[in-house]
Amino acid sequence: MALSSASTTTSQFRWNYKVFLSFRGKDTRSKFTSHLFKGLESSGIFTFQDDKRLEHGASISDELLKAIEQSQVALVVFSQNYATSRWCLDELVKIMECKAQCGHTVIPVFYDVDPAHVRYQRKSFAKAFKKHETRYKDDDEGMQKVQRWRNALTAAANLKGYDIRAGIEAENIQHIVDQISKLCNSASLSSLRDVVGIDTHLEKLKSLLKVGTNDVRIILGIWGMGGLGKTTIARAIFDTLSHQFEAVCFLADIKENEKRHQLYSLQNTLLSELLRRKDDYVNNKHDGKRMIPDRLCSKKVLIVLDDIDHKDHLEYLAGDIGWFDNGSRVVVTTRNKHLIEKNDVIYEVTGLADHEAMQLFSQHAFRKEDPDECFKELSLEVVNYAKGLPLALKVWGSLLHNLGLTEWKSAIKHMKINSNSEIVEKLKISYDGLEPIHQEMFLDIACFLRGEKNDYAVQILESCHSGVEYGLRILIDKSLVSISENDRIQMHDLIHDMGKYIVNFKKDPGERSRLWLAEEVEEVMSNNAQLSSLRTLDLRYSKSLVRTPDFTGMPNLEYLDLFWCYNLEEVHHSLGCCSKLIWLDLSWCQSLKRFPCVSVDSLEYLSLDGCFRLEKFPEIHGRMKPEIHIRMGASGIREIPSSIFQYQTHITKLDFSGMR
Repeated sequence: MALSSASTTTSQFRWNYKVFLSFRGKDTRSKFTSHLFKGLESSGIFTFQDDKRLEHGASISDELLKAIEQSQVALVVFSQNYATSRWCLDELVKIMECKAQCGHTVIPVFYDVDPAHVRYQRKSFAKAFKKHETRYKDDDEGMQKVQRWRNALTAAANLKGYDIRAGIEAENIQHIVDQISKLCNSASLSSLRDVVGIDTHLEKLKSLLKVGTNDVRIILGIWGMGGLGKTTIARAIFDTLSHQFEAVCFLADIKENEKRHQLYSLQNTLLSELLRRKDDYVNNKHDGKRMIPDRLCSKKVLIVLDDIDHKDHLEYLAGDIGWFDNGSRVVVTTRNKHLIEKNDVIYEVTGLADHEAMQLFSQHAFRKEDPDECFKELSLEVVNYAKGLPLALKVWGSLLHNLGLTEWKSAIKHMKINSNSEIVEKLKISYDGLEPIHQEMFLDIACFLRGEKNDYAVQILESCHSGVEYGLRILIDKSLVSISENDRIQMHDLIHDMGKYIVNFKKDPGERSRLWLAEEVEEVMSNNAQLSSLRTLDLRYSKSLVRTPDFTGMPNLEYLDLFWCYNLEEVHHSLGCCSKLIWLDLSWCQSLKRFPCVSVDSLEYLSLDGCFRLEKFPEIHGRMKPEIHIRMGASGIREIPSSIFQYQTHITKLDFSGMR
């Protein structure tokens, strides 16, 4: 039985921060607050500290308001001079508004003041407010603001918190950190109540994991096809059991993360989480394999390895349960059963039961638990066709939401006519319902931008499409993409497969609009194929690429990514003929020595960052667009051609940082 979230509001809301830390800088910044911040961060509690998190040039008020809204918990450190700061008081008003309107948690910490002095504005707080009232005595709006400050202080001081005037600072901080950890775990657990079928999974997994038995160590594999909710199940058992272990770590999306980083980077994350100290412990996977058991053999740990797809993932991250102390548990999710067959236990996830499938579909199609009476038969038809797959139920429910009866019948008919028995075909109906521009955006994300930072993905998409923010909202609303907690573009494996299936529908690679597989690129290049349909060519991380292909047959090429092709020495001179090229990234092509003339008719972004063997900037020709961003930081470029200066009014950003 699979599962999925019942509440779209709950499932789509993301906290950017666990904690917002409000304090009077001159009172506590260099002592208590800095120690508290370090304690929170060391425990994996992502914290916004208002004097450290703002980027240069950001609007303080806007950034602070946004950070408060996006923080699950507000810790307010009251000190003698807190009320002298209008900034602090404005923060506090916003914090208490978020508590009243959105249910945020607020915890007061009384550092060196009596809670009653804060509650009733006595002593140093009375002196501060006398100055505020003098300042605003002839200003009605100002006096109203002062009253809001007073109300906020009174409300905050009435909350349950910590009076730490006595006691040992380190112990006080640990108590606060422990409470925040419990609060965050409780919030995660409360969100599980909206997940269809979760209780059954948790009971079965607790039994298989022999929860409460400390004389055993178990590796459990959660196995099933994509779209069944394996990661959600693993997260649920992790949140449920975390408090029973000395150290815990949830390594998410290992397959994708290992593509972007070396395996030793994941080992460092694992060690940092379990040892509660962020550090670069190792610089190769073999050292990591030795260090993990050496440092963790005496700890009772709970580890989740999410989405492994290679034997190395398990072998080098938790290769033997004997690496850890008695009572430890390792949970693995995967599509590949053979990777976990040697483990103690395998838990197979299957589709939702009929009544659960109907409940989930109704939540997305009707925003309630049951279908409308006139839609019952059609709903049953869709549910039967989905065969219990949560992802299909969610996507189709979102697609049919707010449509009329006639539109439902047409959509269901289209679904059956144009789809075969494969799940990716079943999901394609949501893609077919998009406007052409949004279809193109979806395919770009599926082929190249999945897992990228949201800001970076938007920057690339805006170079090729208009209305990107709106388009992303459409894709999110149709359940085709999502934004992760760490602000990355996410796409379910099956949706991802569907996007690549659509591009690959044209069997001949030379006829496709996008190429990303090295072997297909080599095939079309060796045949000197005319690639008139090709818009995007992604050759990132190509280790064997020494010279680029001839670009003559690619007249419509818009996006060329050669990032980190560190053996690339030369770019073919025909690149200068690609007048439609918008985005060209050669960052960290460390062996690049020669670069041809570049057309700037359409170019909006050019990066030569890290090309430290490239000594001369390429000549440019054509009519430059009104805005262009050029990067050449940490490069070896020593000479800028005169041709670039005739376009200097067009260059919106020229980055030389770190040039040699």
